[in-house]
Parts: sequence; C-alpha cells; structure tokens
Amino acid sequence: MLQHVFVILTKNQAVRHPARMGRAAKSWSVDAMLSNHIIELINNCSFIRQKCALCGRADSQGALCPGCRAMLPPLPASRCPRCAEPTPDSMLCGHCQRHPPAFDALHVPYLFGYPLNGLIHAFKYGKRLQLAGALADLLTDFSGCQAHEYDLVIPVPLANERLAERGFNQSSELAKAFAVTINSRFSDDLCWRKCNTLPQASLGRAARLQNVRHAFGVKRRCDGLSIAIIDDVATSGATLSALAKVLKKQGAERVDAWVLARAFSPNT
Repeated sequence: MLQHVFVILTKNQAVRHPARMGRAAKSWSVDAMLSNHIIELINNCSFIRQKCALCGRADSQGALCPGCRAMLPPLPASRCPRCAEPTPDSMLCGHCQRHPPAFDALHVPYLFGYPLNGLIHAFKYGKRLQLAGALADLLTDFSGCQAHEYDLVIPVPLANERLAERGFNQSSELAKAFAVTINSRFSDDLCWRKCNTLPQASLGRAARLQNVRHAFGVKRRCDGLSIAIIDDVATSGATLSALAKVLKKQGAERVDAWVLARAFSPNT
C-alpha cells in the first residue's frame, strides 16, 4: 500500500500542474527511477510490515502474502497472442482471425476467478480504495516480466455519472502505478467517455460491441505514439477495442491493452 501511495504522489506532480509539464517530462525518467528504488527499499525493510489484503496476515511483506498470492488463478500460458483467449500452441483464435480487435495485443496475468474476483469486486464496487495498492502490485509485477515500451499509459475513462457514483476510476489507479513501473508517462485527459453506457457485464458479445461503438473520444492527435490502455478486467475486449480504434484514428501507431484478469462467458 505504501508503494502505491508513493507512485500516485510522484506522478501527480506532472498531472496536476500542466504548466510544469515541460520540466516534468524532462525529469520523469529520474522520478520513476527514484520511485522504484524507494519501493524496493520499502519491500526489503524488515521493520515495515503490511497486512495481507486477503487473509489479513499482519507480518506480510507486500500487499499479498506469498500463500494468498499463490492462490491467484493464472491465465494459461498457451493463449491467443491478440486477445489472450486460451488456444492450442498459442495460435491466433478463430474470433481474432475473423474479426480482429483494434488493439494490437492484450496482456493479462490472471483468470477472473477466486480469490482475485473478490478483491476486484470489493475494490471496484465496494469502494475499498485501499485495495488499489495490492491490485496495482499484481499488474506492475507482471509488466516487469515483459519487454515493452510505451510513449503513453492511459486508463479506460469513466463517464461523468459513473465517476460521480463510484468516486474514483479504478483503471486510473492501476494505470498510475503501471506508468511508473515502466518509466512511461501517465495521462488521464487524452480520452473521454461520451456517454454513460449500459454495464457490459449484463450483455452478450454483439450487444457489448454495439454498446461501446461510439462511446469514446480523443482530444488530440496521437501521431506515431505507442499507447498502453489499462483496465481491471476484460471479457469480450469490446471496450478496449473501441478505445483502441479511436486512438488509431488519431494516428496512434500501436495500442496494447493491459488488464489484471481475463473473464470468459458463454455469451461473449
């Protein structure tokens, strides 16, 4: 949790003070490097202990104790390289062959199952913002095993009504930590959600695609940029694809999606 707080404070120097963006951009790699060193010191300090977000173990080092972390359901290693659907020999799945999504790749470490689904649900709908650190750690640890560089890291934006109801954007909390980990720039003002769409969880694949078809807008050109979209869960990938599509229309060269968990439904 301490790690997550530091990440947010460091990055918000650039986000909350646009007039300083020039100077912030120049010092961003230094800030990120320092933040990662401090996170490492926190993790290795024997006198700084945290409670495990799952079992409550008081002497846990990190947001999740090793035992609870081992319980998280991993996504099978053999998966579609485009949408992360489990496939034999990591072949491109049939859906991506017929109707490829607008994003170039979906990176995801876990299945949306017990006990991770409970953590995400409590964070997202139970307003337990203190879980942001535990979930961000899971995604940033996974990203550290991958060799990717991005010009920009963005969250999936919420509609104003949904943001007012929830009080925070869970994707934004994850994206801030992710950006620091990979030494990239975080932005939560590049895109916006035009309307408060129906919850995707209640819809089938065709309805999901239609529901978010014109949901997003982009405020400025993205010519030649490589962009990472961050979210908590992906099912059909319709939301991520819709956002990637408008980014590419504005000139983005590559758009990848990173999520904590992949859910599967017979209707998607």
